[in-house]
Amino acid sequence: MIDAASALHVADWRRRVFALYAEVRRVATINVVESHRVWQAGRNELFATHPASPLLPEDRAGFESLPVADYDAAWRFELDIAPAERSQRLEVETGTDGIVPFELLGHLAIPDVGSLDVWRLATYGGGLFIPVRDALAGGDSGTYGGGRYVVDTVKGADLGARGDGTGIVIDFNFAYNPSCAYDPAWACPLAPPGNVLGTEVPAGERYAGPH
Repeated sequence: MIDAASALHVADWRRRVFALYAEVRRVATINVVESHRVWQAGRNELFATHPASPLLPEDRAGFESLPVADYDAAWRFELDIAPAERSQRLEVETGTDGIVPFELLGHLAIPDVGSLDVWRLATYGGGLFIPVRDALAGGDSGTYGGGRYVVDTVKGADLGARGDGTGIVIDFNFAYNPSCAYDPAWACPLAPPGNVLGTEVPAGERYAGPH
């Protein structure tokens, strides 16, 4: 059972992540590269100092920054969500949140990259969820073997809609590792088959094992 202090720490972490992404979206209207620096700095501070950091205590010693690739504008897209042709439900069993249900909302066709499924959290709060597992996953100095998150709006990870409001911003430079990559106590929804790419995505947060 989680105690009150831990619950409040997690709630504060969520507030700070929402605020961080709000600032990222604001700065991105002026300079996308600078918004990426804001994102990196904010995440590094949270990981290093926040009580709810997923870094284990022994991994915080000497921690300086998460391994994030330099910004590459080629990995930013503004895309329409093509509707799903059939209904599909995904139920993910986690050790911390029980069974988390998702419903397939649609698909993203990413030029020269592949296709990604877009999921809707089918429970209280709703939200969009887009994980990705690319061809670098699990390799030495590659990306996290279980996949990364590009969009997870219920947790605040939201780069916004396309300017006309009819599409979504997908920027792999902001792809990040879930908490379970750093602390095995967390059980995270990982990338299902429709979110696995056969191409390498070198942008975003990389993974060389827990810090």
